[in-house]
Amino acid sequence: MDVDTFPQRFVELLKRALPDRDTFTALHQPSFGGREWEYVKDCLDTGWVSSVGQYVDRFERNLAEFTGSPYAVAVVNGTAALHICFVLAGVKAGDEVIVPSLSFVATANAVAYCGAIPHFADVAKGTLGLDPDKLKLHLQHIAELRSDGHTYNRESGRRIAAIVPMHTFGHPVDLDPLIELCAQYRIPLVEDAAESLGSYYKGKHTGTFGKLAALSFNGNKIITTGGGGAILTGDPELAKAAKHLTTTAKLPHRWAFWHDRVGYNYRMPNLNAALGCAQLEQLPQLLNRKRKLAERYKETFAAFEGVDWFEEPQNAKSNYWLQAVLLDPALIHARDDILDLTNREGLMTRPVWTPLHRLPMYGDCPRMNLDTSEELERRIINIPSGPDLIRE
Repeated sequence: MDVDTFPQRFVELLKRALPDRDTFTALHQPSFGGREWEYVKDCLDTGWVSSVGQYVDRFERNLAEFTGSPYAVAVVNGTAALHICFVLAGVKAGDEVIVPSLSFVATANAVAYCGAIPHFADVAKGTLGLDPDKLKLHLQHIAELRSDGHTYNRESGRRIAAIVPMHTFGHPVDLDPLIELCAQYRIPLVEDAAESLGSYYKGKHTGTFGKLAALSFNGNKIITTGGGGAILTGDPELAKAAKHLTTTAKLPHRWAFWHDRVGYNYRMPNLNAALGCAQLEQLPQLLNRKRKLAERYKETFAAFEGVDWFEEPQNAKSNYWLQAVLLDPALIHARDDILDLTNREGLMTRPVWTPLHRLPMYGDCPRMNLDTSEELERRIINIPSGPDLIRE
C-alpha cells in the first residue's frame, strides 16, 4: 500500500460503497418512512404533548415487548436513564463504578451525577467493550469482598458499587464472564445499552442481563424520539421506583402536590413517544438495512490493504448502529488525513471518542492498564451508517 495515496484510495472505496449523491452524507441520519407525521399530529390535535399521554404508555409497552424486558420506563434521554439506573442500583456519593474508558462521555457523567467516581477499565479488541479477562485480573489485584457483603477497592478504600458494560456501536459485550464476576464480587451489573437497541447476545436482547439498563433514542440512534431514552429492568419494584423518581417523585393525587423524596423531571413527553412508536414499528426493516449496509462495506473494503472491517463478535448479533473500520497500526498516522479528506468531500466520518481517562475532569480517577483503549482510539474510524444509505 502506497502510504501517500492511502487517504485518497480510502475515499474512492467509500464512495463506491455508497449510493450516488450530490449532497452531504451524514454519519447517521434518521429514517422517517412510517406513521411519524400521523402520530405526532395526533398529539398536536388533541393537545397531549407533554409527559402524560397514550403514546408514552404505548411506547413503553412496545419497547418492553421488542426487547423482552418485563418493564421499560421512558425518559428524556439516555444519560438520564443511566443516571436513574445508578441511583436505583444503590450507587452513592464516594463509591466507585467500573466503566470502560473507551465510551461516550455520558457513561462517566452519569456516575459523576451520583457523586461517585468512575473507575476506568480496558476494552477487548474483539468486542470494543469491557474486557472480562483483564477486568478479572484487575479485580483480583485491587478488590476485596468484605463481611458487609460489598466489594471495596483496597487501594482507595472506596466501595465498588457497579460494573457497567457499554455495547459499543451496537456490538454486544461478552456478558457471561462479566455476569460471573459480578456474582463473585456481589457487584450489580448495569448495562449501558444506549447504542444497542436491536442487538442480541446469545439470542437474548442486550439490556436484559443486568439489574438495570439504559437505552438512548437520540437523533443519531437506530430509532429516534428526537431526544429520549429508557430504563429496562426485570424487577417490578425497580420499575415502579424508576417511574416514580423520573416523575419528580410526586405521589398520585387529584390536586395535591406531595413529593416524598428528591425526584427528577425526566419523564419522556408524549410528543416524543409518538415519534418513537412510529419508529419502533419500522425497527425490523431498519435493522435489516443496517446489516445489508455492513455487508456492502465489508465486501467493498475486503481487498483494501491496511483496513480491517469490524464485524459483530461471536455469539452476538449486532444492530450495526455505527459502521467502523480499523486502520492497520502502521497506518494510524493517516487517520487525521482520512478524516479531513472525507469530510471535505462531503462524507461525514468521525474518530472514536477520546478515552475518558484523558478528559480533564476524569484525569485523576482510578484505572487499570488501558493499552487496548489507547490503541483502538488511534485506529477506529466511523463511516456513514444511516439506514437510508441502502434500500431493501
